[in-house]
Amino acid sequence: MTRVAIALGSNLGDRLGNLRAAIAALEAAGIAVVRRSFAWETPPVPADQPPFLNAAVLAETDLPPAALLAELKAIEHALGRRPARRWGPRPIDLDILFYGELRLEAPELTIPHPRIAERAFVLAPLAEILEGPLPVLGASALDLLERTGLQGARRLCAL
Repeated sequence: MTRVAIALGSNLGDRLGNLRAAIAALEAAGIAVVRRSFAWETPPVPADQPPFLNAAVLAETDLPPAALLAELKAIEHALGRRPARRWGPRPIDLDILFYGELRLEAPELTIPHPRIAERAFVLAPLAEILEGPLPVLGASALDLLERTGLQGARRLCAL
């Protein structure tokens, strides 16, 4: 089993319900969630859409990276996500942040997820589930979050 960190986001419909449904779907797919962050409300980027709820989970899986990505895309589809504009509003978004200590750059998947170190909406929940240096990056999520600031993110509730 490999430890993975997965980011979750939702800004359409029942945002909290969407995050909880995605976690349940991960577990139903055999992806064992071992730790979950609180839900964080964050300003949207770009700004012409509703605010997001973001979270992160630490999980264990025996799926290889490409199969894990395919499973995440299937969960997104099952929860109502359809192809639309890049970075537009969506009921659910699931991204692989880390996959063990793996570094991967492929056309369909980059691990660790690019721009982690710049995004409070990823770092704030990630700091709740991963202590110490982040895989591959070498700095903790909390250290990186101190550099970026909260960027309007605020902690809401437990998942």
